[in-house]
Amino acid sequence: MNHQQPDHVTPSRTDKLLFTPGPLTTSSTVKQAMLRDLGSRDAEFVGVVQGIRQRLLGLAGVSQEDGYEAVLMQGSGTFGVEALISSVIPHDGKLLVIINGAYGKRIRDIALRHGIETVTIEGAENAPAVPQRVSESLAGDSGITHVALVHCETSSGVLNPVREIGAVVKGFQRAFIVDAMSSFGGIPLDMAGCGIDYLAASANKCLEGVPGISFVIANRAQLLASGGAARSVSLDLLAQWEGLEKDGQFRFTPPTHVILALHQALLELNEEGGVAGRAGRYAANHAALLKGMRRMGFREYVPSESQSHIITTFLLPQDPKFNFEAFYQRLSAKGMVIYPGKLNAVDCFRIGNIGRLFAGDIESLLAAIEATLSDLGVSTLDRIPSR
Repeated sequence: MNHQQPDHVTPSRTDKLLFTPGPLTTSSTVKQAMLRDLGSRDAEFVGVVQGIRQRLLGLAGVSQEDGYEAVLMQGSGTFGVEALISSVIPHDGKLLVIINGAYGKRIRDIALRHGIETVTIEGAENAPAVPQRVSESLAGDSGITHVALVHCETSSGVLNPVREIGAVVKGFQRAFIVDAMSSFGGIPLDMAGCGIDYLAASANKCLEGVPGISFVIANRAQLLASGGAARSVSLDLLAQWEGLEKDGQFRFTPPTHVILALHQALLELNEEGGVAGRAGRYAANHAALLKGMRRMGFREYVPSESQSHIITTFLLPQDPKFNFEAFYQRLSAKGMVIYPGKLNAVDCFRIGNIGRLFAGDIESLLAAIEATLSDLGVSTLDRIPSR
């Protein structure tokens, strides 16, 4: 796979490079796609929406003929997750949430806010979820109707064993919900093969679109059976699907410009070789990042066998001269944006490998980090705590 950056998708040179888990650096052509005013009821726009829905199903390895549907939902990824959680679990249902990071906790918080009976399995933030614990929970609680898991936990970069946990959930004949926000489009995923009934994701992660639209891919039979469960009007997933199926239109005003950008982003994903091609570029970015950061003495928090190529969490240097805010601001001034940590157990920061980034961008970031450490008078060698 050729990982050279195509000229026609070069980001604007006035933009900083975003080494974050989203929003991301986007191509100039994705940005340009938003420079149109198109009516939400216009036949062209309705056709764009239908095309997006079909492409999303294909990326999940399923189709309408297989019994799956893609439902677009206005708002960020969390809007999609909340639409899903608040819509499909019956009022007498019970949700098991598998937690090893901030986004698993967010699913729990959404469920509790909507009055859904919820139980949890909690594990270390730098270790994947354990299928055996899921099996034990389901065996011990026949009231659990749905199980929720984050595929790639964005707070750390840890990758959870979705196929193995899906097999456990299906073995107990429960419904399986997966938050694939940070993995969809960047890690190959066979939705049916993993036993996933509902998958939530958004445009502004590995699809390399812009923020403002999320989506749920659903098992149609499960979705239809959820009638009457919705706890919200605007976030009613079944009603949203019924509206799209009726006339191709949204029930409420859609973010038309954002949807046009997603359409363009999906075309560019296909040009890159689909999910496999994009995963190859992200994996190359990740390998280059690790090599350079380790050379400077940084150590990652998640063990390599559990680490995704989406985002990497690095431990902060113990050198008293290191101040993350100063480090962040100096990198930003050099045109490189990273993210602070989002973990409770350790002091850390995060660097994303996704978005319209290539090997040369990773090398530029590494050079900027090395220069910034020098500016701060920090030597990271032998000053990073062990995991």
